[in-house]
Amino acid sequence: MDPQRELVFVYGTLRRGGSNHFRMDGADPIGAATVQGRLYRIDWYPGLVLDPGGVPIAGEVFAVSTDQLQALDLFEGLSAGEIEGTEYRRVKATVILAAGGTADAWIWEWRGPADRYPLIGGGDWLAGA
Repeated sequence: MDPQRELVFVYGTLRRGGSNHFRMDGADPIGAATVQGRLYRIDWYPGLVLDPGGVPIAGEVFAVSTDQLQALDLFEGLSAGEIEGTEYRRVKATVILAAGGTADAWIWEWRGPADRYPLIGGGDWLAGA
C-alpha cells in the first residue's frame, strides 16, 4: 500500500449501497471486514461504539489519501486537524478482514450518549437501516 494512504473502516452511510458512498470515490477498496462493538441508529445515520464484548459490526475497509481522510473527518464533524468532534472521534482499531487476517484502520466512533438510541442488534447498518 502507498505510504501516503490510510486505511479506514466504514460501517454506515459511507459503505457501498449507503447514501454517502459517493464520498469514497477515489478510495481503493480493500474488502469487507468486521469490528466488535455496538451499533446504534442515531438518526438517518449510525453510531458505532467499539466494545470487545459486542457483536461483529459489518463494514468495509478502504485505503484513502490524506486529503480524502481530511474530507471524511469534516463530513463526520471533526474540525480540520482534529480527531475528536462533538459526535464522533477518529480512533485506530483492529478490524477482521473477511478475506482473512486483520488490519489496523481508522474508525469514526460515536462519542455521544448511545443508550438512548435504538440498538441495531444484527450489527449491519445496511440490513437494519
